[in-house]
Amino acid sequence: MSLSLVKPIVSMAPNAVQSWRWIHIVVAALLMVATLPGRTHGLGLFTEPILRTFGITRDTYGFINLWATLIGATFCFPCGWFTDRIGTRAVAVVVMLLLAATVFGLSLWTGGLIGLFIFILLTRGLGQSALSVGSLTLLGKSVSPKSGMEMAVYSCLISIGFFGAFGILRQVVKSNPEEWRTPWAGIGVGVLVVAALSVFLIRESSLVSFTNNDDEFDSSKTFSQAIKSYEFWIFALGTSFYGMISSGISLFNESILSERGFAKEIFLNATVIGIPIGLLANLTSGWLVMKFNLVKVFSSMLTLLTVTLAFYPFLHLEWEVYLYTCLLAASGGGITVCFFTVWKQLYGVKELGRIQGAAQFLTVLGSAAGPSLFAYSKSQFATYVPMFLICIISSMLLVIASWVVSFRMVDQGIKR
Repeated sequence: MSLSLVKPIVSMAPNAVQSWRWIHIVVAALLMVATLPGRTHGLGLFTEPILRTFGITRDTYGFINLWATLIGATFCFPCGWFTDRIGTRAVAVVVMLLLAATVFGLSLWTGGLIGLFIFILLTRGLGQSALSVGSLTLLGKSVSPKSGMEMAVYSCLISIGFFGAFGILRQVVKSNPEEWRTPWAGIGVGVLVVAALSVFLIRESSLVSFTNNDDEFDSSKTFSQAIKSYEFWIFALGTSFYGMISSGISLFNESILSERGFAKEIFLNATVIGIPIGLLANLTSGWLVMKFNLVKVFSSMLTLLTVTLAFYPFLHLEWEVYLYTCLLAASGGGITVCFFTVWKQLYGVKELGRIQGAAQFLTVLGSAAGPSLFAYSKSQFATYVPMFLICIISSMLLVIASWVVSFRMVDQGIKR
């Protein structure tokens, strides 16, 4: 019998299982924060000193990062496969140990570009891709099917965790902007700390997926069934599309707003405003997905995103920038919560790791493509407007498709 079909036995009392799920939610958020060295914003803190250390141009470094991200995205698949067969804790801890070793290795590397590419590839693959799958799978196997508020809390914890980590790193970078090896190694130490906590705090026996008093496990969909469904592609492509927009706008937002005639101060204000709005959107969306059809909530958030994108060419006043920022943060918060929530509701837990691995793979591809597409629009047309127009049309098509799918899901178990 395949290991994926073996149903483990519960060793914890039901009350203990329910109580421990909140610890798993916190640990899952820590796992996602531990992906920081594999993310663009984490690497971006040290871009300038890395360029000087290795004597490379921005174009070369951008090329290295692009291909490292694209190839690294494939790490999602084996991570999901091993998680379904070996267990969430074992895979998450091993991935973090390998990620920490990679971070330490890069901090000591003094060789050429091939080695630099390999280290960044492993950092991207183990961090942004594999560990993200581990975090999402731990979350999905720990919470109840109607888990909107739990997903919202998870999203908020991630935002707070990244905000705190970046705050500390910014201070470190400011104190010694030319030094990157020591703080980069310090990130590796942080990953090891999360790995050590995971050994003690992740309990396979308390995961909801290991319950033996109902037929949830046996009624779960397979990976093959999931990727053949319309719903999988609506949620995966919709979230990947948002990731593409978010990564492109985040990287070039100062330039994007400058094109509309706004100063750097307004850009900085908008960045700060978006954080609490995103957290509020996470909590609100968590409540919404508990009360309403999940696909309709997702469709509504995509609709809000479309309206927000259409607003960009008409930005002229400062308050309009802040409104645009708030709407973008609100739609993003809602899309994210829906993405975290949907997989277990639709497909169960038997092959949840593989299913979420495939979905995460697509989101990584979207995030990798975003900056390049926005940069291409600016370089070829001297404006970001053509890219926004393409995004508006694409978003409208996704909205139509998502509403069509929502009307098909009367008997899918998520309509209240």
